[in-house]
Parts: sequence; structure tokens; C-alpha cells
Amino acid sequence: MFREGVFERILGPGKWRFVDPLRKVRVRVVSVKDGWLESRALDEIVRSGQLDGEADILDLTDRQRALVWFDERFERVLGPGLYVVWNGFRRVRTEVIDVEDVRLVRDDLSAILAGDGAAEWLNVTRIDVGSVGLLFREGKHLGTLPAGTQAVWAGVGKVLVRVIDTRESALDVAGQEIMTADKVTLRLNAIATWRITDPLTSVTKVADAADALYRETQLALRALIGTRELDQLLASKDAIEDDLLGRVRVRAAAFGVEVVSMGIKDVILPGDMKSLLNQVTEAKKAAEAALVTRREETAAMRSQANTARLLDGNPTLMRLRELEVLEKVADRATLNVVLGEKGLIEGVTKLL
Repeated sequence: MFREGVFERILGPGKWRFVDPLRKVRVRVVSVKDGWLESRALDEIVRSGQLDGEADILDLTDRQRALVWFDERFERVLGPGLYVVWNGFRRVRTEVIDVEDVRLVRDDLSAILAGDGAAEWLNVTRIDVGSVGLLFREGKHLGTLPAGTQAVWAGVGKVLVRVIDTRESALDVAGQEIMTADKVTLRLNAIATWRITDPLTSVTKVADAADALYRETQLALRALIGTRELDQLLASKDAIEDDLLGRVRVRAAAFGVEVVSMGIKDVILPGDMKSLLNQVTEAKKAAEAALVTRREETAAMRSQANTARLLDGNPTLMRLRELEVLEKVADRATLNVVLGEKGLIEGVTKLL
């Protein structure tokens, strides 16, 4: 009840009569079923003390938020301000929270996020499996958040949750022109498998971990290739990859990154150099083929000489050898053979 616009009293259930010839009394009827008492004179109503036992009064400061349940069902998230909740008709439960700890960690978080006021007073970040979240407030790191749904209070300063992927990733280092020790210009394509092992270091030491790893790989490649000649590079690719991995791994560890593996995908030579190398390779292969042929001929001649010496010293073995030859000839032609004492060759009388 208000008299001349000033709150005067609360009227309970029942019939009320007023003598008000000047029409200075105004009565506003409110339903306690709604749960909330809303009025422009809420401060005056609360200060009157007439709400004691009738309602829960929540006077929240800038550092406080409140959670409200009606009949054990979550109702609303409240920000700073004065609130009155009727408690006679419904079972009301309230909880006041100090937002100095900017995170809201609760088992019933999903129900709270679905209630009124959650979108206004809570910022939600969903962190996938294989990632972590770095929580900052006013630029200060407050903690590392695990995978899942994370909620932080709004209106408590500049709060940032930065999600960092900690799974293995592949980084392609595009071709760059590098000059070898013998003044041959070539292009190299490399690939690195890496992952972030220290999320906080990866965001505080470098602006972007992937860009930093790309740059370090390029610098390491230039340092390695510039001290080797082309033939050495082509002949010891595995050794160069191991050396490259060792150099990049040390630098990457400084900004929270582990390099799992490193490899050189392509070595691209200029057109004229490719032609020269092809000619050299062709000449080497031709020389190797000729050498193999000569070795085989020498071996065959040595075998024939050994056979001739063996046959010369054993006439019986010679006659057996002659019979083998004649047997092969007989398979393809009509052959009449006369065997005599002076050998098979002199005893051949007719060959058709």
C-alpha cells in the first residue's frame, strides 16, 4: 500500500477497507506465485522490515552473484542488485557466490546454463578432447582448464579463455631456395610432426607456435644445406634429417613445442643441373654394366680353360662329353654314328 506515492505497509490476504476521500492511497496487488517482487520502491519496501519471514532478500554487490532454485528446479542467475523472492508459496533456495574466483565449477552446471540470466552473467567455453584452456584475467594466468564445458563469470574484468590444441599436427615447410657449399641452388620441401607440450609457454613466448616452428625449420635448413655439397646432400639425406631434427627440437622446446619427427620431402634441382646429373648417372650405370659384362666374360673364359685342361688329361671324360653333344644334336636331326677307336669325331660317317 502506498500513500501519496510513498510505501506505507504490506497487506496480507483478506478484505481491506480504506477511508480515502482525497484518493491518496494506492494499493498494488502482487501474486506470490510469481516468486519475484518487482517494484520501483523495492528499496523502501525492504528497509521497512515488513518482508521478514515473507521473502528472501538478496542484496548483491559487484563481487557477488546469486543462484536461485524454485522447488528444487533451477530458476535464475542474478547479477549485482537488490532482489526479493517470495518464500511462502514455493520452496525457495538461494546461494550467493563471490566471483573473485572467476570460474563457476558445479556438478549441475548444465542446468544452471539453461536457466534465465545465464547468458547475461556467464561466459561459456567448450573445450574439446585433446585440447586445454588457458584462463587469464587482466592478462594474468589463473589456471589451465581441462576438456569439457567451462563457465566464467561476466562483468569481473577482462577475462579470457584461450583454447590450445595439444594433439599432434603436421607442418609443411614450403620450398625455399638454398645454395649448397658448391654453389648449386636448389629448393627443399620439409615436413614436421609436432605438438604443444607446454600450453602456457607456447602462448607467452611466441605469438603463434606453428609460425615459430616454421621459421626455425627454415633457418635450420639453410644452416645445414649451406655447409654441404650437392653430392653429400644427395648421398646422406637421412643424416641431414637427423641433424635437422636435433637442431629444431632444441629451439622448439624453448617455446613449449615438442618436435616428434622431421623429414625432407622433396629436393628440387634447376633444369640444367637435373640434365647434368642424369647424364652422370647414365654414364655411371653404363660403366657399371660394361664392368659386369667384362667380369662375366672373364669368368666364362676361365671356366672354359679349366674345362679344356680337364678334358685334355682325361680321354674317357672327353668321349663322354662328345656323347652328350651328339645326344643334343640327335634330338633335332637324323644322325648315324659309327664309333671307332680314334674317337667319336672321326667316326661320324653321316649327318643328315
